[in-house]
Amino acid sequence: MASQMMDDVLRNIRENLKGNGILACSGGTDSSVLAVLSAMVAGEAVKTIFINTGLLRIGEKERVQKLFADFHINGEIVDASERFLGNLNGVTDPEKKRKIIGETFVRVFEEIAKNSGAKYLLQGTIAPDWIESGGKNRDSIKSHHNVGGLPEKMDLKLIEPLRDLYKDEVRQISKEIGLDEYLQPFPGPGLAVRIIGEVTKERLDRLRRATKIVEETIEMKYSPEDRPWQYFAVYVPVKTTGVHGDKRSYGDTIALRAVNSMDAMTATFSRIDWDTMEEISVRISNEIEGINRVVYDVTHKPPGTIEWE
Repeated sequence: MASQMMDDVLRNIRENLKGNGILACSGGTDSSVLAVLSAMVAGEAVKTIFINTGLLRIGEKERVQKLFADFHINGEIVDASERFLGNLNGVTDPEKKRKIIGETFVRVFEEIAKNSGAKYLLQGTIAPDWIESGGKNRDSIKSHHNVGGLPEKMDLKLIEPLRDLYKDEVRQISKEIGLDEYLQPFPGPGLAVRIIGEVTKERLDRLRRATKIVEETIEMKYSPEDRPWQYFAVYVPVKTTGVHGDKRSYGDTIALRAVNSMDAMTATFSRIDWDTMEEISVRISNEIEGINRVVYDVTHKPPGTIEWE
């Protein structure tokens, strides 16, 4: 089954890529799979671009560098962090965040394309992305940055070879080609949609550290096949009273989110054991200044979405 799906993706790239292209790689499962398959079928004709948006997890850039090396991908890492953070300054609405990030991505890619002569933009868009983004008779749940966040006018022709696949199918291909099938899904807009309200450098720093604690604790406690399908931290700028060192504190909140799913269209919250949750909670509240409360999200999808924004 995975081999047939992979053959379909390779054929899609061959048929649609009629010159040089650039590939948008976020480091998540979908774009990583597309980067490997594009390198297999198109070689140097596709340049994979990983943009440091300033919205990344700890170690993200290094992991993508290893991906490029291990699979002989023609790749480049571009730092546009100040540009993204500047465009997000003062923005609190999640739909605006996603659309600003989507347009900024495209504008950066267009500038890169002008210097390289590329005419195509390859994206790891999958079925849930365009379904949830709405259009025609579909209600818009949230604008995925790579669909609803795209500007109306683009200089690059879009190619989306994974467009008809669901997350479980992409993971099957991932296993087939030797990628980590348990690679954590990570949204293209990055940590911006895991911070409720305005994105600031201080909130990003706190959320990065909380995310690292969540990921490394769960990965230490559970074998890959027993882990939740996705697990992460959300920054909630809701202040509550607490106690630190026998003194009153008044800090923000971190929410833990862990879900089980097959295709990302529906999900159930994961029943993480209490010892693991306690360790995560104690570490976050003790190690991250400004955070004094940790809560757990027990909402299924629907009615909630997997990401909070």
